[in-house]
Amino acid sequence: MKKLEEKISQAISLEELEKIRIEVFGKKGILASKFAMLKDVPPSEKRAFAQGLNNKKSHLQRVYDEVYNRLKSEEIEKLLKSEAIDVSLYSNLETKGALHPVIETMDRIIDYFIALNFSVEDGPKIEDDFHNFEALNLPKNHPARDMQDTFFCRDGGVLRTHTSPVQIRTMLAQKPPIRMIAPGAVFRKDYDLTHTPMFHQVEGLVVQKKGEVNFANLKSILSDFLHYMFGDVEVRFRPSFFPFTEPSAEVDISCIFCKGNGCRVCSHTGWLEVLGCGIVDPNVFDAVNYKDVSGYAFGLGVERFAMLLHKIPDLRMLFEGDIRLLEQFR
Repeated sequence: MKKLEEKISQAISLEELEKIRIEVFGKKGILASKFAMLKDVPPSEKRAFAQGLNNKKSHLQRVYDEVYNRLKSEEIEKLLKSEAIDVSLYSNLETKGALHPVIETMDRIIDYFIALNFSVEDGPKIEDDFHNFEALNLPKNHPARDMQDTFFCRDGGVLRTHTSPVQIRTMLAQKPPIRMIAPGAVFRKDYDLTHTPMFHQVEGLVVQKKGEVNFANLKSILSDFLHYMFGDVEVRFRPSFFPFTEPSAEVDISCIFCKGNGCRVCSHTGWLEVLGCGIVDPNVFDAVNYKDVSGYAFGLGVERFAMLLHKIPDLRMLFEGDIRLLEQFR
């Protein structure tokens, strides 16, 4: 039995140990043959003979179990080392993701206004006529509704044409003062180099007691915002028309491509239109039962900003998922 114990202890692999197990403990193994001799032992000696064999079998089993556990642990350790991956061998530059340029631009815009204590509000994408039009001084049959190119739903609802309905919902739910922006997707029936059926807007609204805000405040904050987004550019305000603001203005920046000298992008004017704004029309405040307040509002297209910041010539490229474009924004 001493030789069997040494043979088990000297096994160097699980395969070799398995062969020894069959040789020692198998049905036709050494121990089985020893127990087969029990029938030839005199009755008076059988008990002592069987007890001795069982003790030796138990001892060999303990030795076997110890060797098996040791070899099994060594094999697992060897396997783990062989499958280990040194992550420092690989660069993450080719595999890491990035924000879509539209989302990245929107986040940058939102960060600016959050820093000025604006809240970020949201609302439904399917709106009713009151919130999308009437409360914004666009009554039924108003000619300015034609500017919206609206998607109408069968139940009378509309896909919101701007995020201004969020301003109405916020004013109906809160009392002044209000400082908010409403970023989100909007929908219009338009599709060309600079328009898509779905795009993103960020609209802002400030409402305070009458006389506390005016157009000078609006010009100041938007001028600073455009310098934050585009750097050292000139900013100008042009009179315009929006149903929900009066007076209204469109805001231009000096062309970032030609530095205001005139080029194809700016139609040789030296200026690029980037957003609209104005003082909130009193009819809008009447629709939400606000009294003795004044305020201003503004709105911009996020895709327009993304195109200018990244010099993308066709708005539709932002939605086509072309990896040749998107991989540039890692």
